[in-house]
Order: sequence, then structure tokens, then C-alpha cells
Amino acid sequence: MADENLRSLIASWAFPEPPEVEVVIEIPRGSFLKRGSTGHIDFVSPLPCPFNYGSVPAYVGLEGDLLDAVVLGPRLPLGASIRIRAWGAVTLTDRGMSDDKLICSSRPLDASERRTVLRFFHFYAKCKALLNVWRRRPGRNACDGWIGATEALARARPRDDSWRGPPVEF
Repeated sequence: MADENLRSLIASWAFPEPPEVEVVIEIPRGSFLKRGSTGHIDFVSPLPCPFNYGSVPAYVGLEGDLLDAVVLGPRLPLGASIRIRAWGAVTLTDRGMSDDKLICSSRPLDASERRTVLRFFHFYAKCKALLNVWRRRPGRNACDGWIGATEALARARPRDDSWRGPPVEF
């Protein structure tokens, strides 16, 4: 019994439980409409979104908008609110502003799923760069890689009553 307790303690120290967050879906999987956290349509995509995309209303991300979150799995309806674990995050730079995106799922991601998410965001950063050139919005656009969900949450700030929406147009 003591050995089992010790193994459990070591496992929880080496592999802490991922944080759980509430995510509100802004872009259901398969949607062509890219909406922001305020509901405004940012653009119509020529390709459907491969993931459910939304935000964590309790946190404001580095760029001043609600913290972004991707929810893997089946399509969720627009406006759905789901409590789910964040297994990591992808950092995207858009017009020179860092923007973490929590990667959420009901189960841990395997290596293939993680690579797929990273490939998507590398492609998305290139597409966003082209859109920003067309919109005459300068600045660096890139996918800066994978970080831990806890690190992304630590970089965000808790949302308070003073938040009125993103400080810049996306």
C-alpha cells in the first residue's frame, strides 16, 4: 500500500493534472465564418475551421482580447459553453502581438494530434499574414510553437469589469 501511494504521489508530481477552463464557442468546427470574442465577423474563410474555436471568458490574453481556446472533438454549436481540460497552448504572433491559444480536449493529445494542431497554426499564421498585407496591417505573423497550458494561463490576466473588448481591430 505504501509503494502504491508513493507511485501515485510521484505520478501526480511528474504529471500534474492539466487545468480545467470554461470555453465559449465562437467558431464551430466546419464553420467558414471567423468571429471574434464580441461576436463581430472578422472574415469569411475560404476553408472551414478544422476545430471548435472560442475563448475563455475568465481571462484576457496578451494582445488584450479574451484568451483563445481550441476545443478538439466533434462540432459544438455556436455559443456553447463547455468546461474542459487544457493540455497545452500554441503561441501565435499576429501583427507583432503574441496571442496564446489553449488547446483543449476531453483526453490527452497524442503526438500526431499535437503535430496536426501545430501544422494548422503554422499554415494559419501564413494565411493571416496575407490577409494583414491586404488589410494594410503591418507586423510579424508566425506560429511560435507549443507551450504548457499553465504557462499560457499565467501569461494571461484575469478578466475584470473594466474589459470592454479587444483594444485593436482583428
